Amino acid sequence: MPEPYAIGLIGLGVMGQRMLDRLHGHPRFQPLCAWDPDPEARAALRARHPQLLVPEEPEQLLTQAGLRGVYIASPPASHLHWAERAFALGLPVLCEKPLAVDAAAAARTLQLQRQGHHRAAVNFSLASSSGLAQLQSCFGAASRHPMGELESVQLTLRFANWPRPWQRGAGAWLAGRAQGGFCREVLSHFIFVLQRVLGTAEVVHSELLYPAQAEAAEIGLRARLFAAGVPVDIDAAVLGQEAEVNEMRWRARGGEVWLSDWFRRIRLRKDDDWRELGERDLRPDLTEADLLEHWSAMLDGRSHALPGFAEALAVQQTVEDLLSSGGQAQPMPSYMGEADR
Repeated sequence: MPEPYAIGLIGLGVMGQRMLDRLHGHPRFQPLCAWDPDPEARAALRARHPQLLVPEEPEQLLTQAGLRGVYIASPPASHLHWAERAFALGLPVLCEKPLAVDAAAAARTLQLQRQGHHRAAVNFSLASSSGLAQLQSCFGAASRHPMGELESVQLTLRFANWPRPWQRGAGAWLAGRAQGGFCREVLSHFIFVLQRVLGTAEVVHSELLYPAQAEAAEIGLRARLFAAGVPVDIDAAVLGQEAEVNEMRWRARGGEVWLSDWFRRIRLRKDDDWRELGERDLRPDLTEADLLEHWSAMLDGRSHALPGFAEALAVQQTVEDLLSSGGQAQPMPSYMGEADR
């Protein structure tokens, strides 16, 4: 067995803590050190993981002897800073999405990454899911199109609250327009899937709704895009009474793929016959172990399914195009959510 990769973690919020738990006990990884700007978070981590190095300053983490990779789970506006510092020290990077909130700055970081041939990826959780594999087999560039020509894609997102209850520790930035909102945090996963299957999407219409609070993140989005000539409609809203819902329907001339619950449920229609795919029909969905296998493959220099910075930047540019319409501050119209009732 090769020597495990010693990893440093930047950001000790929900995602950082989850990743730390994943790394413990995995044969290919060793969590070596972690840092967060919050002194209380650092103190809590020292108490919980006394074997972990928790420096006072982030530079002490990045220059730690034996470090072989960096995981970045800080707020999005800081992602590029930490990625560039890691690249300057020759360290591979796995970054949480979104890659950043400034597309021009992300393009410059991408250029640095390419020039230095640095290994880097962004963690989109559907990257190796069975649902994405199904979509690629039905509609991807190498597909034989068993359902015929793709005619439309429809995405529906609903949230009871934003941020969601388990995210409230990061509520200050997740609830704000500058870095947060469901478009960057959740919609981006599905834009990634769309663009991996069909290529770059073009936003032709985007209508945003915001609450009355100044600088608060969006509460509604109605949009149309085109990808590979296919119309893509998005209907997303924070409705209070609605449970969290995500559904993606890909309709073709001779059938349909309907994915829901983060692609844990997949239904297929061929002509007029519906069937739901069960465990025997699918590869396992992306799990914690799968993510680490893909990450270790990246560090090894082997093939993996994680999107690189270029693909993540393309997702970011589409999401930021959706957000650039400005929108209006007003109550959510009563018609939003009618399709879910």
